[in-house]
Amino acid sequence: MQKQLIECVPNISEGRDAAKIKAISEIVKTVEGVTLLDVDPGKATNRTVITFVGPPEPVIEAAFRLIKKASELIDMSKHSGAHPRFGATDVCPLVPISNITLEETAKYAHTLGERVGKELGIPGYFYEKAATEEKRKNLANCRSGEYEGLAKKLVDPQWKPDFGPAEFSDKVAKTGATAISARDFLIAYNVNLNSTSTRRANAIAFDIREAGRTKREGNPITGKPVLDENGEPVRIPGKLKAVKGIGWYIEEYGIAQISYNLTNISITSMHEVFDETCKAAIDRGLRVTGSELVGLVPLKAMLDAADYFLVKQERSLGISEKEKIKIAIKSLGLDDLKPFNPDERIIEYLLKDDAKKLIDFKLDDFADETAGESMAPGGGSISAYVGALGVSLGTMVANLSAHKAGWDDRWEFFSQWAEKGQAYKQKLLFLVDEDTNAFNKIIDGFRMPKGSEKEIEARKKAIEEATKYATEIPFQVMETSYQSMEVAKAMLQDGLQSSLSDAGVGILCARAAVVGAYFNVRINAKDIKDRVFADEILSKARTIYESTLKIEQETIALIDSKM
Repeated sequence: MQKQLIECVPNISEGRDAAKIKAISEIVKTVEGVTLLDVDPGKATNRTVITFVGPPEPVIEAAFRLIKKASELIDMSKHSGAHPRFGATDVCPLVPISNITLEETAKYAHTLGERVGKELGIPGYFYEKAATEEKRKNLANCRSGEYEGLAKKLVDPQWKPDFGPAEFSDKVAKTGATAISARDFLIAYNVNLNSTSTRRANAIAFDIREAGRTKREGNPITGKPVLDENGEPVRIPGKLKAVKGIGWYIEEYGIAQISYNLTNISITSMHEVFDETCKAAIDRGLRVTGSELVGLVPLKAMLDAADYFLVKQERSLGISEKEKIKIAIKSLGLDDLKPFNPDERIIEYLLKDDAKKLIDFKLDDFADETAGESMAPGGGSISAYVGALGVSLGTMVANLSAHKAGWDDRWEFFSQWAEKGQAYKQKLLFLVDEDTNAFNKIIDGFRMPKGSEKEIEARKKAIEEATKYATEIPFQVMETSYQSMEVAKAMLQDGLQSSLSDAGVGILCARAAVVGAYFNVRINAKDIKDRVFADEILSKARTIYESTLKIEQETIALIDSKM
């Protein structure tokens, strides 16, 4: 069963005292299984966003310890800052990351809140998916009045805390309250303006955010609010759904920003918010100079942004992930205020396995590793890598063709081929390491104990399964390399004719990958006891092998005819 993972993103009301921030954030490291991903302090807001991840129960324990430590080190009666707040740990959202639902995550939020209330005596509210009633779903409602209004709020029957004491005791005066939630992944995203005006920043925020602005009689700023039949203010909705936003001035940078919370990036993306803000700013005589991410961002949000701007430029989408990340950073101006390091800000990069992979080696080190005394990496891994190089050449021709002057009306055609090439390349690079992993599984099987009949049987079964897997992986190399030849074939036919040789070499590399992997399939299949399985995979492999040799001859004939 795959491991469940949740993310916790507590926001503490301290952004200036480095010693306190460190003591509070690093308490999560005392819980086994929890990884501290990011600590992002803001001086002007006097607030720090902390991000950690792990299995649910360890994360809940780490969150409890963090809230406890924050309540000990932060005195809310002395706090000031630009961001709305009402507690030492102001908010503590839980976010499902993998193999867990939002509903299951909400149950963990309730467990955490009940413990905070009982053991720490801190009052608080459940919001978003963990909310106990409709009006408490919105964090702004739960936090309305902020710390200064907390004494009155706690004794209001309409706002009785979901956990903890319903009184503003001396202890609560120091800790404030905490809002705990289960929610989808939220991106905290600030857009920078060439202005110092909070009022103008707010005006843009009202243009964009879903809640929009209050409708007024006469003057849109000072006029009397228009009320509906229930006496509630009528609102003029903003342009974008699932977006919250306010304007503020950041003394630290000397600029005004619009601070957004993107509550559902499948509804409204980061790049859409950026572009709409640019338009609204221009309409108001301002200019966006860049933007800032607070905390972490999913890889998909960055890649979607890159694709969005590449399409606007009529450029190929079939470039590497690394290049796309660079384009997203520059297009959104994420390095406007300070350097943006993708390895430290993209959640998937922070969760990467630290184990050294073959594809992480430099070319000379990879060759040295192959030439060493170890049997792995062997022919299967090398075949996969040669296949990756082959489809990379076809992809290169597609990208060059997409960018050729005079072919502007064909960029989408070549972009689609380049994207296919990138997908084949990524699969083959995965198989470079997986072939070595498959070989190591066989070795592990042979090392199993064989002191009893039961152990002997378990050992035989493990060796058989590992041998099957070690046959399936080079077959995947064959299959993927063969399929990837379509990219180079299309470029031979329709791509830049000055790159015929590049596409041709791509075909030959793919051919070498297929033949090399075929040898591995055959040598591993001979040791499989299940001959039905072995004969079936050998038959399929033989068909791919013969088709590949045919494509090789066709390619040579085509190139000869064009040169």
